[in-house]
Amino acid sequence: MILQISWKNVWRNKARSLVIISAITIGLFGGIFAYALMLGGTLQRVDNAIKNETANLQLHNPAYLLEQDIKNTIVNPKEYLDYLEQSPEVMGISDRLKSSAMISTAYASSGVSVNGVYPEKEMKTTRLFESLIAGEYLKESDLIPIVIGDKLAEKLNADISDKLIISAPSADGKVVYGAYILKGIYDTDNNMFDGMQVFIKKRDLAELIGVDENTSSEIAVSLYNSDMTNTFITSLKDKFLTEIEDKSIIIRSWKEIDPMLSMMVDLMSKLGWIFVVVILIALIFGIINTMLMVVLERVREIGMLMAIGMNKFRVFVMIMWETVFLSVTGGIVGMLFSLGFISYFKTYGLNLSAVAKGMNSLGFSSIIYPEAPFSFYIEVSLMIIITAILASIYPALKALKLHPTEAVRE
Repeated sequence: MILQISWKNVWRNKARSLVIISAITIGLFGGIFAYALMLGGTLQRVDNAIKNETANLQLHNPAYLLEQDIKNTIVNPKEYLDYLEQSPEVMGISDRLKSSAMISTAYASSGVSVNGVYPEKEMKTTRLFESLIAGEYLKESDLIPIVIGDKLAEKLNADISDKLIISAPSADGKVVYGAYILKGIYDTDNNMFDGMQVFIKKRDLAELIGVDENTSSEIAVSLYNSDMTNTFITSLKDKFLTEIEDKSIIIRSWKEIDPMLSMMVDLMSKLGWIFVVVILIALIFGIINTMLMVVLERVREIGMLMAIGMNKFRVFVMIMWETVFLSVTGGIVGMLFSLGFISYFKTYGLNLSAVAKGMNSLGFSSIIYPEAPFSFYIEVSLMIIITAILASIYPALKALKLHPTEAVRE
């Protein structure tokens, strides 16, 4: 009975109820959509980093992390490669040889990190070849090929088939030079990566700096399921516990390789929640104001109800249910709008090409696919109900202070 009366009371003043419902709808829609954009953009950044840059995990000589010198390579890399190749969780393994170098054309030069890779292995480990915008990816049959990012190509004023000169420190400490033919240009969403990372065949880099081709600076590993990264690393550390304790190898996930990115995931998730909470707090004041108006307009009515026997508890519950109905109606409409917009843009993407340069400089794509887990909607629904109950307390207490005989005279 109380529920029916409360629901009918909500619609006694349709204009006022629709205004507050609209305010709740718009506020929640803005908060939820902003959360989904931030979360979706961050997850895209993580996915791109794993696919193009770090893979799921990497193995290094601990000394290499302190000084990226050719002398600090992985001891006996074959032992780790053999084990990883037999692991069913592993999708791809790339044992890379890396060196800092200068790359030059007739127009300009730039400092870069040279990655010596086996093309077929690298294509199974990362998806960088899918980001090519000109030319082709490396092939073992090609003669001295090189693949660079579009930002570096722009800086060097280089185009496909141009000759690029690399100068790098050799194993005996001398500076050596090599000429390479630009085979392909890639474009990821990370300008810093595009301007620094170049790829040549591992054999070519080994010959240039004078080391054995089997020498590896790092081993990058990609998994079929990224959610299994931590579990797989744990089993890998158990397997090579002796080597880890001897400090001959270190195994790190993408979170440890790029801690800023990991921190960004947590930060964006918390920022989204902050937006929603701030919006709900702001809405509390609007709901309280509306319900106070409701109580003051119905002073005589509430007095009559109390005079004919409705106790104060039922009056309190009636006001509370009216507030809950008002808030939940706006919340449901707001979440439905959010769900519709998020589903649409998750399929087609939200194009932010107008600010593409700024987003790419931070490693983010200019096309965002918003995403919000189902659990988020459940949590928001609970918060709306709690908000409504909190907002109903003061107006309901105001109604309880009314004296029946005085209220009837109003």
